[in-house]
Amino acid sequence: MKVANRQLRSRRGSALVEFAISAFLLLLMMFGVIELQRMLFVYNTVADSARAGARYAIVHGLDASPAAGPTSTTPVSTVVTTFASASLLDTSKLSITVTYPNYNAITNPVANKPGDPVIVVVQYPYDPFIGWFVPMLSVTLKTSSRGIIVY
Repeated sequence: MKVANRQLRSRRGSALVEFAISAFLLLLMMFGVIELQRMLFVYNTVADSARAGARYAIVHGLDASPAAGPTSTTPVSTVVTTFASASLLDTSKLSITVTYPNYNAITNPVANKPGDPVIVVVQYPYDPFIGWFVPMLSVTLKTSSRGIIVY
């Protein structure tokens, strides 16, 4: 009877160790999946905000910012920031670059005219929600959107 009782106690201990190891791995995998889904959500938001900025630039063209001059990117940056802020991103970390490749002050002084391209590039340093993944997921999400000015 003592031998059976001893074996039962040793099985309980090994079951507890096995459960602890498997529960830790399960939680690690579950949090990893959640973190990757959040990363995809943030990337999708950054890409959509770049698209919104490019759309604003191609629709408004010459009228994008008459007071600030034809090469001002402030209204486009404002649209990108507003779009990104709707999904709880830290908009102070956004890096927005708007370029008009055909603009040259000497050879092509009229910028933002119909038919000219515009490129909006948005970068966002991803900040993992769960602290375990900071070393693995400290990346910068970068996306760009290109369009042709219509009006």
